[in-house]
Amino acid sequence: MVQAGLVVCVGELLIDFFCTDIDVDLKKGANFVKQAGGAPANVSAAVAKLGGNAAFVGKVGSDPFGGFLIEVLDQAGVVTRMISKDDTVKTTMAFVSLQANGERDFVFYRGADERLTIADVDLEYISKARVMHFGSATALLGGESLETYFALIDQAKTGGIFVSFDPNFRTNLWQGREAEFIERSRKGIGQADFVKVSDEELRLITGQEDRLEGVRDMHQWGARVIAVTLGKEGTLLSAAGQHAVIPSVAIKSVDSTGAGDSFVGATLFQLASAKDPHALCDNFEAWKSIIAFSNKVGAMVCTKVGAIAALPSLEEVERFG
Repeated sequence: MVQAGLVVCVGELLIDFFCTDIDVDLKKGANFVKQAGGAPANVSAAVAKLGGNAAFVGKVGSDPFGGFLIEVLDQAGVVTRMISKDDTVKTTMAFVSLQANGERDFVFYRGADERLTIADVDLEYISKARVMHFGSATALLGGESLETYFALIDQAKTGGIFVSFDPNFRTNLWQGREAEFIERSRKGIGQADFVKVSDEELRLITGQEDRLEGVRDMHQWGARVIAVTLGKEGTLLSAAGQHAVIPSVAIKSVDSTGAGDSFVGATLFQLASAKDPHALCDNFEAWKSIIAFSNKVGAMVCTKVGAIAALPSLEEVERFG
């Protein structure tokens, strides 16, 4: 058994304030619950809770919320020494409520996460990673972190590290700026060994309504392995000149928050356990097995409330179903 390599996740770590009042917008909402958020942070926690080695690179404010976020990842088993603190700005926050029509009312206050610089990063430490994951709900928006983000992708590629990319499109963050999102996402996809997108993101980024046409475009840009998550349908896997839909696991969904991030984390956990993740890109059968496992982890997260709190251990996954 190959010893699990290090997975380094780069991106945002933030506070989500979820309104617990039913069917109201934020103007009328009165009760909120604080939770740790940030897609790449969720991915790092998923890797660690499965028993893998995960570290997180990002920036929070020197405030109670930043301290809370670091503590949550510490407790999940994530290496947090590369989370920087900024004395001049507050920790990034988002306020979210679910309205009667199913739409989310969303207000975003960006803070420390956009201040991450290359000087904040221990480059020698991350050079030891077997896999680096770039999740970008906010990283692609701009700020110093955007330049840092792509500089670290370049370093990973140069250093022979397996690169994972998830664009994490959020409508509320990109209204009126969709063209920028598409351009920056295509750049990330072109440098990635593994890309995870939703069905919606595939159509938006490629402009293709046909899934296979969209996947073909992403391969032409440079992506080697692509997973398109399709909810209850499963996951469309494309690699090594082949494609297949890997079925999902039938469950009663309670809360889908963090399901996509846990799917990515489960995938990276398996890749980091391989001696050479790059070599697996040409092994379609191996990838079918990887995605089947990741589908199971994503489904399990949907059976509980919360993101990081719902992440399973490897023992729980093996007992499930």
